[in-house]
Amino acid sequence: MKYKAVVFDLDGTLLYTLEDLMDSVNYALASHGLPRQTLGQVNAHVGNGVRRLVEQSVPGGENYRNFEPLFECFKRHYSLNCCNKTRPYDGITGVLEKLRSEGVKTAVITNKFQSAADEVCGRYFKGLITRVFGEMPGIPRKPAPDMVFKALEALETPVEQAVMFGDSETDERTAQNAGIAHFAVLWGFRSRAQLEAVGAVNFLEKPEDIAGAVLGV
Repeated sequence: MKYKAVVFDLDGTLLYTLEDLMDSVNYALASHGLPRQTLGQVNAHVGNGVRRLVEQSVPGGENYRNFEPLFECFKRHYSLNCCNKTRPYDGITGVLEKLRSEGVKTAVITNKFQSAADEVCGRYFKGLITRVFGEMPGIPRKPAPDMVFKALEALETPVEQAVMFGDSETDERTAQNAGIAHFAVLWGFRSRAQLEAVGAVNFLEKPEDIAGAVLGV
C-alpha cells in the first residue's frame, strides 16, 4: 500500500453539488429581490466556502446592506435542501468501498459548514468515510493547512503516509501549504489549465483512478 490515509475534498471531488448550491443561492437572492445566478456563475464561485460563494453572488458582496440576513437565509435553505440534486460522481462509492476493504483511513475536509457536510456525507457515504471536517470556529478554512493536520491527527497518520484529492485551486494550495501529496481530479469544477496555473502536476481523469493512486497498483 502506497498511502495509509486519504484526505478528500467534498464538492467537486466526491459529490456533484452545484445545482443544490445554485438553488439555495437563488432562493436567498430572490428573497431580497436580487438577480439570479447562472450555473456557470455559481461554478466559478465555489471552492472557498459558502460565505464566499454568497458574497460573490450578491451585488456589492459583504457591503450589501442586508448581507448577513441574506446569508442566513441561504444557510437555512441549503440545510434543508442540500440533497435534492446532489449525487456522488459515478464510481466514487465503489472507490470508497475498495479503500475501506483495504484498511485505508479516510477523511473529508471541506469549507462547507459542518452541519451540511455531515448531512451529505451521512446520506451518501455512511460507513465509508472515517471522519468529516467542515468549517468550524477556530480552524482556518482551506487553503490554510490546518484542516489537513486536524484530519491526519484524527486518523493517527503522519503527513508522509497520506495523500489528498481535490478539484480546485484551493485544494492544490491547501496541499502545498500542508506538504501533503496531492492529486487534482478533472471531473470536478475546474479545468486542467486552471489547476496547472496554481502548480498542480498530478492529475486523475476518472474516479476509478483513485484506488490505484492510493494503493500503488
